[in-house]
Amino acid sequence: MKWVSGCSVLVQMWSSDGVIYRVSMLILSKTAGVFSKPARRKTYEFLRIFNFHPGKPFLHKLVLGIETSCDDTAAAVVDETGNILGEAIHSQTEVHLKTGGIVPSVAQQLHKENIQRIVQAALSSSKVCPRELSAVATTVKPGLALSLGVGLSFSLHLVDQLKKPFIPIHHMEAHALTIRLLNKVDFPFLVLLISGGHCLLALVRGVSDFLLLGKSLDIAPGDMLDKHVVDRIITQKEKEEGIQKGEILASAAHIAAAVQHTTACHIAKRTHRAILFCKQRRLLTPSNAVLVVSGGVASNLYIRKALEIVTNATECTLLCPPPRLCTDNGIMIAWNGIERLRAGVGVLHNTEGIRYEPKCPLGVDISEEVGEAAIKVPRLKMDI
Repeated sequence: MKWVSGCSVLVQMWSSDGVIYRVSMLILSKTAGVFSKPARRKTYEFLRIFNFHPGKPFLHKLVLGIETSCDDTAAAVVDETGNILGEAIHSQTEVHLKTGGIVPSVAQQLHKENIQRIVQAALSSSKVCPRELSAVATTVKPGLALSLGVGLSFSLHLVDQLKKPFIPIHHMEAHALTIRLLNKVDFPFLVLLISGGHCLLALVRGVSDFLLLGKSLDIAPGDMLDKHVVDRIITQKEKEEGIQKGEILASAAHIAAAVQHTTACHIAKRTHRAILFCKQRRLLTPSNAVLVVSGGVASNLYIRKALEIVTNATECTLLCPPPRLCTDNGIMIAWNGIERLRAGVGVLHNTEGIRYEPKCPLGVDISEEVGEAAIKVPRLKMDI
């Protein structure tokens, strides 16, 4: 089934008892946003694709999640029991590798070209009719402004046509709560979020209830590993070894190992301090203290091993989502939507004035209080 360019149609389906069922279908134009009426055959084909059955009871909350905060276009449908009913993602990695990094305007254009197809694919694989959705959840902060704008614009058109609630999502909150999709993790718990653009420690006391314990002062681990600091070391070594830019250094393996170990140890020490602070202030349950690690860099097994040494020493449980759920995805956005629906927090029935926020803090910042506590961190042997 192909999407008809730019149309919105209201279809009335009659059941045997005479009840009118209205199915609002949105098919967005990739460019102009102009609407036109599709052929009847297309209408019924659409309904068949999404397994439409008049009068079928809706037993679970269903949320469509849309993610476009950086360079991946992703969507997923998740229900309140944690079932991932459908998902789709388009990676821009190959394109950005050619330019040596993410170019915001290029990322924006790729999101525009793919978001309609990705949302359609997620819905199709889920076999969920759009009218069955309880809400649409979309990342609106933080992230690249141009990328966030594409996801928000698409989503606002979608909820307007489907007459569904809209749930704006904080990207880092979604990463933090992903673990509850997979494990029974009660509040409160400590979370370490590490990615290309973010590095922070926070206490999660509830849905949308965070205490920020600390964050990176300059650049996040992912950015540090990909550029800036490491680039300078490589440039210096190229001069020392007398080779041209792009050729493989004789010391390449040593540089990679040293940078990875230094990064892992630094993150582990800061996390150790956060655990001790939370225990000292009775912010974590002593008998069931949990550290959750998420975000793209959480996929690094070397860093996970360093954190495992810390959690063993502090009698904490270490939990990490599988690598595919650590990187940006639509599943975590949809699940955050489910969490907010359950808690009745941030569910909008009127989207007037909603905006994206490229920069946005997470929770209440108590990092100064953590610093003033001046907790001495015992030295641990990082035998990784």
